[in-house]
Amino acid sequence: MIVSRSPGRRYVLDANAVIAFFEGRQPAAGRVRKLLAEADRSNLPLWMSAVNWGEVYYIEWRRYGEAKAQQAEVNLHRLPIVVIAADLERATRAATLKQRHNLGYADSFAAELAIERAASLVTADPEFSRLGRMLSLFPLPRPEQ
Repeated sequence: MIVSRSPGRRYVLDANAVIAFFEGRQPAAGRVRKLLAEADRSNLPLWMSAVNWGEVYYIEWRRYGEAKAQQAEVNLHRLPIVVIAADLERATRAATLKQRHNLGYADSFAAELAIERAASLVTADPEFSRLGRMLSLFPLPRPEQ
């Protein structure tokens, strides 16, 4: 399912969306690339939690080494993505989502940010459906296992 971005629509990126983009995993990478291009054209950046960015960084390091993780960070700074810090209030709200909906810890930060910003969460993770109507999703295809 391809969802087109309407003017003013907001998006939060989950770690798996950014990893798919960096690694060129199709068709998810193409869908994220379109969102990035539209964000650049419309001057409406995409958002990502610092916790989810940390997840991207350590996964890139674990899979490909420290130099690849550092290159991913350089690439991030070139993209229309704003990384949002995790302060005490955000951490408390994320922890509440984690407990109530049995999410992974990092995932709870992505969900919290999307809910707080009234944005759609760009993700391939089906576990976010546990939040029902309280969370808008922009679903990406799951990577082949």
